[in-house]
Formats: sequence, structure tokens, C-alpha cells
Amino acid sequence: MCTGKCSKFIAISLYVLAAVSVICNIILFFPDFETKYAAADRDGKPRITEEVKYMGGLVGGGIMVSIFHTVCLGFLCSIHLRYRVSMFLSIGFAAAGVVGALYSLSTAALGLANGPTCYWRNWQNPLPDWGTPFRNRDMWKWCKEPENVVEFNVALFSTLLVAASVELILCLIQMVNGLFGCLCGTCAGKEVRPQLLNATFRISRLE
Repeated sequence: MCTGKCSKFIAISLYVLAAVSVICNIILFFPDFETKYAAADRDGKPRITEEVKYMGGLVGGGIMVSIFHTVCLGFLCSIHLRYRVSMFLSIGFAAAGVVGALYSLSTAALGLANGPTCYWRNWQNPLPDWGTPFRNRDMWKWCKEPENVVEFNVALFSTLLVAASVELILCLIQMVNGLFGCLCGTCAGKEVRPQLLNATFRISRLE
């Protein structure tokens, strides 16, 4: 596969993954698909899992990665930039994507490791309270509210984790691909040159 085509394929794939990351991060602000928890948290009451507020999926896996695919597609589709220049620039944007993917990956891993913020109680603490009182998954059943918050967080943070991992791999591949494209060029020049020669030949025959 040509380096230019590979870059476009990676950019389009990252577009989908970035959209998934943003959507998951936004949904995590609404446990049990209720808005009251986000509203209460905004008023200073801890109702939303802390790692959700880091917005790893929105900022890291979403915005920082989308910078790469948006600009990279623009460069590769532009006739005003040489392919080697666009491939060189794509290395820098892919590096930004790597940083964003690592940030999203880290926050998702922390969210899974630390467990959700919930209204909990157990035999040692009979008076229920809001917090993140445990990191042992066997104790997640202590959560009473929001309903099914454990499954909610695990599903969305796991999706963010997978999306960020794939984004990281694709951005690293693009850094290598961009380096090859910068040093060796792309197939675009090979595809365009024969077309120009054929057009010149046809014009000369008409003359």
C-alpha cells in the first residue's frame, strides 16, 4: 500500500475511533442515563467518577487525535503541498495523536482500577454515603446508586481503553509511515506522471 493511501486509511480509522471516544466520555457524565448526578456534581457534591472529569476520551482520544486525521487528510488532499512535505508534517500530528491516545488510555485504566463514585454502604459502614470507597472489584456490589453504575462504568471505560489502544497503534504506525513517505515519497507522483505523459502525447498527436 502506498504511504499516501496508508495515511488516508489511518486518518479515516482514527476519525471513527475519536468519535467513539468522545461519545463514551460524554455518556460517562450521565450515570444511569440521568442528568441529576451531573447537576449535583456541578454544585460541589461528588456524584461523577473523578476519572470521567479528566476528559481523557474527549480531549485525548477525541480532540488531540482528531487534529491528526483532520489536518492530515487536508494536507494529503491538497495540491498546493508536495507529498514529502505533507508526510513530514503528518509525523508531528501523529505524535500529538500518540500523546492524546496515551492520555485517554491512562484515564480509562485509572477509571477501571479505582472503581465508580456511587452511593454505597456495607456492614462496617451502615450509614450510606457518596464516594469511591474501594478499589477491590469484589466490593463493587456495595454500590446502591446510580443503578448499575458498575456495569455502566466498566463498559464505557473498557470501550475507551480499547479505542485509545488502537488509536495509539495507528498513530505510531503513521509516524513510521510518514517517515517512509518523507524519505521515499508516495505513489502519487508515480500515478500522476504517466497521466501527464499520456496527455502530452495526445496533444502532440492532435497538433
